[in-house]
Amino acid sequence: MHEAASSQDRLNDFAIKLANVNGTGSASANALLMKSMFRMGIPVMGKNYFPSNIQGLPTWYEIRVSGDGYVARSGRIDLMVAMNAETYARDVKEVSPGGYLIYDSSWPRPALLTRDDITILGVPLARMCNETFEGVRSRILLKNIMYAGVLAALLNIELDLMRSMLGESYANKKSLLEANVRALEIGHNYALAHFTCPLNLRVARLNKTTGHIMIDGNTAAGLGCMYAGATVGAWYPITPSTSLMDSFKSFCQKWRVDPQTGKQNYVIVQAEDELSAIGAVIGASWNGARAFTPTSGPGISLMNEFIGLAYYAEIPAVIFDIQRVGPSTGMPTRTQQCDLLLAAYASHGDTKHVLLFPNSPEECFYTAIQAFDLAERLQTPVFVMSDLDIGMNDWMCPALQWDDAYQPDRGKVLSAEQIAKLDKFQRYLDKDGDAITYRTLPGVHPKGAYFTRGSGHNQFGGYTEDSTEYQVVLDRLRRKFDTAKTLVPAAVMTGRGNQSVGIVSIGSCDGAVREAIDILKRRGIQVDYLRLRAFPFGKEVEDFLASHSTLFVVEQNRDAQLRSLLTLETAVDKKKLRSILHYSGLPMSADVIVTGLVAELGVVPVRSVV
Repeated sequence: MHEAASSQDRLNDFAIKLANVNGTGSASANALLMKSMFRMGIPVMGKNYFPSNIQGLPTWYEIRVSGDGYVARSGRIDLMVAMNAETYARDVKEVSPGGYLIYDSSWPRPALLTRDDITILGVPLARMCNETFEGVRSRILLKNIMYAGVLAALLNIELDLMRSMLGESYANKKSLLEANVRALEIGHNYALAHFTCPLNLRVARLNKTTGHIMIDGNTAAGLGCMYAGATVGAWYPITPSTSLMDSFKSFCQKWRVDPQTGKQNYVIVQAEDELSAIGAVIGASWNGARAFTPTSGPGISLMNEFIGLAYYAEIPAVIFDIQRVGPSTGMPTRTQQCDLLLAAYASHGDTKHVLLFPNSPEECFYTAIQAFDLAERLQTPVFVMSDLDIGMNDWMCPALQWDDAYQPDRGKVLSAEQIAKLDKFQRYLDKDGDAITYRTLPGVHPKGAYFTRGSGHNQFGGYTEDSTEYQVVLDRLRRKFDTAKTLVPAAVMTGRGNQSVGIVSIGSCDGAVREAIDILKRRGIQVDYLRLRAFPFGKEVEDFLASHSTLFVVEQNRDAQLRSLLTLETAVDKKKLRSILHYSGLPMSADVIVTGLVAELGVVPVRSVV
């Protein structure tokens, strides 16, 4: 063991990172660690950085322990568990000064002992596994549980709680349960015998997770689709969106099957490509079903032609874009917010689409429901712009709530009785002045029949190539986008609203922004913050932009796409806009925002404010 000067006491406030090899079963051990602390009442956040191949490449799992409930990456690593020899050099460098590194000392690793400002703890994990367990695969898997036991002792995680959780996982597999508990205890006992336990990094019970759950955004969105009344899902598998459809399917299999007849009242279609998937969604929506597709950037690219059809023919469709790194294939298992412009103006010609920006799995659930209501009320495609960080990582969220009185907003759909009273059904005629026309569903009444077309049509639904008739329809679609501004979720402001400096951001940046605001406040810098929840931008966005002399737009892409949307779609003076950009593929941390804002303003922070 190599000891360095210990860092300051870090009770319920530190970050650990576990470096492993993809395909070795480390996910179970990492989840055990995080969820054990969660059950101790301590707010935690888990972020998984995994390769896009099946197995064999490096993978990392980062757990942030934050008694204050911060959800962004901390920007530091206080404890590294280095289980992958190929990444030792990188992993050692990443540990913050005063931190700790744990490694498998079954074999000499002199190259590890190269930093005097961290403490290095060697544990002979492989040797102990080889001496205790049979079978190569079992030894690999149990080695991970063993390091979980080591961390339990070092960090003061309650061992009985971890035993109980293993019991839940292996309730019907006695031999596996016994082996996992034994591995956990071996690691725990070794740490107690050889190290000072607990470390200055440690946890202690809190009561801050009551009423909360751990969930990822794709699971929450899939649940939201079911609660919203979606009955048709069509998709082509693509990382990182596939688990959304997997979740929807599992929920439907449990709750959407008639217990008497065994008949399912849902349809899931795995199409041959993304274009076919959105085509199935449009067809199902035209027939009156609530239908959706989950995808990512490359899928949106392929869907463009049919997205334009849905916009112009005015057919509801819900599209979940779980954004990942691009261009092209990019890095499929890394996060970004790089599809904003692609989705906002998807398809050729003059199109504008509604975008919704959830900031967490909790909002993914509620936003999914809003998306279906908006799509049907506006008769247009609606995009839910999530990302890999939200979609595939474990977040602590308030328990999801449901109102049994909820009724889907189907919008202006005429019943058979209403159609029968009409002299003539005119599909694209604006009767109410809100630019939203009345629609019918197939088979409801013969008088309501019309031919849906993506080519030129007039306000009566007939084919046309007349310039004036075409412009009447296109101008109404623009006015409908203005109506959408009054229907989409309003932006949320944090602060008094009277500061000269404002921050504007979206989605998964929210946690980092909120933490940055707290840091800036302690340094004597006050800012206001506007979190956009939807596009098009409402009046409250225009007012915020107009009332602040300096505006920082925080987003996760290279080309400042949100800033571009703001300059294109609002009256803001673009000279007021400053960009803080993060596009490494890793989730954003607060220090990126603090550093960028202070450097841009050129201010010297005053004394800290307690």
